[in-house]
Amino acid sequence: MTVRSAAVLLYRRREEVEVWIAHMGGPFWARKDEGAWSLPKGIVESGDLGDELAAARREFAEEIGTPAPDADYVPLGEFRGSGKTIVVFAAESEFEPGAIVSNTFELEWPPRSGRRQEFPEVDDARWFAVEEARVKLTKAQRPILDALLARLAQDAETR
Repeated sequence: MTVRSAAVLLYRRREEVEVWIAHMGGPFWARKDEGAWSLPKGIVESGDLGDELAAARREFAEEIGTPAPDADYVPLGEFRGSGKTIVVFAAESEFEPGAIVSNTFELEWPPRSGRRQEFPEVDDARWFAVEEARVKLTKAQRPILDALLARLAQDAETR
């Protein structure tokens, strides 16, 4: 059975479209930038079935430390990668949290040391122009940006 995750993709319009993405926390990602960013997302739990937007908003709040903004979320689609399916909900927003305060996870670090440490799931999050975000996001999540741009172009045509 494929793991399902739910994600929020916030965007805003400046000279270019910008998206809100998060740098993954923990020692594996600490010195990486390219391909080390992600949409705030998390696993859809059994109680979330039928309300994946609620799961996406919950996970956003856990990873960013601030509730997802009240906005008009639209389903952007389902995207496969890394053995998961990510269902994405996009919304236009001028989101500006005061700080990033992520939940944490525990990991044996250094490996085979017997020492367990806590690390934040997200250690940074901010706005990037889509083309810069395309380099920063994991490869599996880059097609999400194409879907967003296609959706915005389609919306512009129908206006």
